[in-house]
Amino acid sequence: MSQKQSVARETIPLCGIVLVLGMLGCGCTIYTPQQTTYVSLPSVLATRAPQQQGNAQQELIAVVQNFLKDVPKNERATFDRFFADDIIYTRGTGQIVTKKDILTDTGTSTAPRANAKYEGEDFQVHQYGDLAIVNFRLVMHATEENKPVTRTFRNTGTFMKRNGRWQAIAWQATPIQEKK
Repeated sequence: MSQKQSVARETIPLCGIVLVLGMLGCGCTIYTPQQTTYVSLPSVLATRAPQQQGNAQQELIAVVQNFLKDVPKNERATFDRFFADDIIYTRGTGQIVTKKDILTDTGTSTAPRANAKYEGEDFQVHQYGDLAIVNFRLVMHATEENKPVTRTFRNTGTFMKRNGRWQAIAWQATPIQEKK
């Protein structure tokens, strides 16, 4: 066997192992219009320092609470600041919404969100470097047919810190069914 054949026999299986490990989730590449980031499992686990997470937890809860407080104003800047341009938002009905869809009815006082108040409670935050998952219970107080209505949702948002501020890059809203 020549030296070339020997190197090929040793190199090809090694390349296969690297490919398999990559497919098993040992790392992933996150593509966004603003940047491409490779995240490996060891780096994610290493960046979850308790002190850093405590600071980010309070910061992220404040970001969500301030957003909920400002939603009834229905101002474009509120939604533009909170949601990233590449947001993937899944409503409780399963409908996927883009940022363009979210911004469509901003500025109108007849939009349903402009006639409600929102509160967030029971927050859970898991930070992984410049990524974080925020889960919370959303309570919506509104009026329908001149009667007060309260609805609850379980929301999960994935946030990425870009240019020094947190923005939602994915969002899922799930209605909580009332117990009868």
